[in-house]
Amino acid sequence: MTLPALQNTGVFFRRILSQVPQDISLAFAYGSGVFKQQGTSQGQMGKNMLDFVFAVDDPVTWHTMNLMQNRRHYSFLKYFGPKQISTIQNDYGAGVYYNTLVPIDGRLIKYGVISTETLIDDLMHWKTMYIAGRLHKPVRILLQGENGKLQAALLGNLKSAVTASFLMLPESFSEEDLFLQIAGLSYCGDFRMVIGEDKSKVANIVKDSVPYFRTLYSNILQECPQVVYKPQQGRLEVDKSPEGQFVQLMALPRTLQQQITRLVDPPGKNRDVEEILLQVAQDPDCGAVVQQAIASIVKISSLTQSAKGIGTAGILKTTSYSVKKLRKMWKGWRRKPS
Repeated sequence: MTLPALQNTGVFFRRILSQVPQDISLAFAYGSGVFKQQGTSQGQMGKNMLDFVFAVDDPVTWHTMNLMQNRRHYSFLKYFGPKQISTIQNDYGAGVYYNTLVPIDGRLIKYGVISTETLIDDLMHWKTMYIAGRLHKPVRILLQGENGKLQAALLGNLKSAVTASFLMLPESFSEEDLFLQIAGLSYCGDFRMVIGEDKSKVANIVKDSVPYFRTLYSNILQECPQVVYKPQQGRLEVDKSPEGQFVQLMALPRTLQQQITRLVDPPGKNRDVEEILLQVAQDPDCGAVVQQAIASIVKISSLTQSAKGIGTAGILKTTSYSVKKLRKMWKGWRRKPS
């Protein structure tokens, strides 16, 4: 499935894309600077930092060109050269290299660079769920190439988000319940939800974006044999029988299945994955097991990527970025009714 680039991408987004090397297989913008979130006015939205991700086929070549065009975007790591930057990108954290607090045309932006191969792997297998998790939620696609494997992985990632959420939801639930569950997947286990993020973040993302979520997931829900979808009523009913849950567990991404087996299978038993998932399907706490397994993936990638960010952003930018996050968290606390 090709996720269509919005027709009104806007001059500002095109200007940003024009200022970085053009060898990009996928470019998208996301976050509170792109989509209005509950509790944020249009005026505040215009001041929020804009977040981008660029997937590139050849990170060394891309960083070589970007260092020539935008050397000031990089921290002290620019002195190590494009090969070392690419190694840091690929081998540490979640496989993403972020340049943050970059001023362009009166706005601050942050952009992450990830190899197309690493992105496809994360979308298909949820190795880190770092970028895959961002793509569970509505994003603004700015550019998408004709890479068939990437297009299939993007669709597969959405289907996996639906399947994992079904396992954690009751038999009957609303569309909004589903979208809240999907949006929350990539925050399970994220240490930043303890300190650094507004605790209402997931609800804020979904409340004003239900139509975008519906556009993203409607076809998948209508074609899924595991669910009865009633779009007019905004209700869904999912198969919670052991047989139905086993089918869903078998359809989960590989890394998530592996994490589930580690949680359930005692050391030394070494049963095969299918046998373990059959056991989990019959467990009344099946959803909790899936949630715990997702949290174990997210916890590691959020910690390692954040640690890497100190180097890729530099101390001053890291401090500034952290202060902004803490302010947002504080504002979220103040908005909550007592």
